[in-house]
Amino acid sequence: MNLTVAITGASGAVLGRELLLALEADSRVERVHFIASENSLRVIAEELGVAGRNNLLEKLLGHTPAKTVQHTDADIGATIASGSYPSNGMIVLPCSMGTLAAIANGLANSLIARAADVTLKERRPLLLCVRETPFNRIHLRNMTLAAEAGATIFPVIPAFYNKPVDSAEMARQFTFRVLAHIGLPQSGMYVWKAEE
Repeated sequence: MNLTVAITGASGAVLGRELLLALEADSRVERVHFIASENSLRVIAEELGVAGRNNLLEKLLGHTPAKTVQHTDADIGATIASGSYPSNGMIVLPCSMGTLAAIANGLANSLIARAADVTLKERRPLLLCVRETPFNRIHLRNMTLAAEAGATIFPVIPAFYNKPVDSAEMARQFTFRVLAHIGLPQSGMYVWKAEE
């Protein structure tokens, strides 16, 4: 698979990091195109203690990436800004309400919004892992617009039925659910089994 991953300025940077780690380790994934929005850099610094854009991937992964490449959000000429570039989909995790608004209204004013626009027009999977509470009517309308255009709204809502031992496990299991939805089930994913 060839995927695009974006981290935006909503709380939940740990989820984006878990997603990148899982994709980097997954042998079914050939290439990951990573974009961090300008606003995400502050959230990443505050929540993960990782500062700056330079070597951001290495800092998030803890090693030099083998298959993940980083693009700046201002680079609207990147390969992933074109529908002719082969891709299996895009995940925005976490997805801020500002990014949702840009995608839902077709602004394409950044690489994240343009790559999402391309994903939608090419009828490829687009998962928007929205992170906000409570939602106002503008948020709800934008989610409806994005869903009607073909996006999957995948709110950051952790599961508790698997009895996670800590927040890291909660983040990992949520990320595994996102990956399963895009066709990359993970071996460590909790699957509910009713008592027989």
